[in-house]
Amino acid sequence: MELRVSSRRIFRPLLALLLIGCAGVYSAANAQTQPKAPDTMEARVQACAACHGVHGQGTDNDYFPRLAGKPADYLYNQLVNFREARRRYPPMNYLVTYLSDDYLHEIATYFSQQRPPYPAPATPTVSTSTLARGREIVLNGDASKQIPACAACHGKVLTGMQPAIPGLVGLHADYISAQLGSWRSGTRHAVEPDCMHTIATRLTDDDVNAVASWLSSQHAPQNPVPAPAGSMKTPLACGSEPQ
Repeated sequence: MELRVSSRRIFRPLLALLLIGCAGVYSAANAQTQPKAPDTMEARVQACAACHGVHGQGTDNDYFPRLAGKPADYLYNQLVNFREARRRYPPMNYLVTYLSDDYLHEIATYFSQQRPPYPAPATPTVSTSTLARGREIVLNGDASKQIPACAACHGKVLTGMQPAIPGLVGLHADYISAQLGSWRSGTRHAVEPDCMHTIATRLTDDDVNAVASWLSSQHAPQNPVPAPAGSMKTPLACGSEPQ
């Protein structure tokens, strides 16, 4: 009996090693027969697509914004801001922590060149007076509070301006509201001078709700490309935008 037990103790580990070795050889051989994934930017940004859509069109989740068609320098600046923790969202901070400037430029350029359709605008759930207030701030600003019009920087049709000002159409109201709140509280930063922080601190909660509600209810223009660089003189200096 003792001899049988000892034999088993010797044989079982050897059998286990043999099976593991065979499995490793099989896995390696099987891997060599599998076709390799194409080394393209479309394949590389699949981690982005899970939240932002295959072509950066955004998703039904209110807090995952559209990336497609935004100026490449704007997208690059945001990736850097996430990497440097000027913007805080743990999944994004983690994804870009070890990515180089050059690679972030490649990602930004890829999404800036995408042109998927825009979603249907949201149906407003606020009063007509709230929408009117939002429209007034977006198109004309509020001189009494030193709030410039959103359109003065983001373009007459709100599709942004090259090289680094984003479009505002096609975004969810909750996302817009959350970003304005983050700028106002200082949990979202940009390179100084941080013009959006300055503007957001002048907005009341009602103003933020009005702006977000009106913007999210707007149709995208037929030609939703950003305005050419230098086509507008911005009312405030912004560190992320060349002057």
